[in-house]
Amino acid sequence: MNTSQADYFPILMQTLLAIGFVAGTIFVSGLLGPKRNSKNKDKNFECGIESVGNARIPFSVKYFLVAILFVLFDVEVIFMYPWAVNFRSMGVEGLLKMGIFMFLLVVGFFYVMKKKGLEWE
Repeated sequence: MNTSQADYFPILMQTLLAIGFVAGTIFVSGLLGPKRNSKNKDKNFECGIESVGNARIPFSVKYFLVAILFVLFDVEVIFMYPWAVNFRSMGVEGLLKMGIFMFLLVVGFFYVMKKKGLEWE
């Protein structure tokens, strides 16, 4: 199957159309939209609660560690879906590769558990 640059033209056109639509909408809404500024309107607003104090309160590193580990293991699960769909066509080679992948995943999980990365104090 030969592909040429002309085969990618519809994708390029759709991308340019999408970017142009977004940029045009933002530009036109900036020109046509109301511009009323006031001290009360320009205040920070968060869910109806008055802002009090400094917003630069430090978070625990554990919070970010759990978030990063969630994303890491969640993305690894996404790689299992194509394998499950193509399980039969991949044969023993695919099973072996997924076994290695799962082994590395489990080793990483036990490493995180050993380092107490998911425990809150």
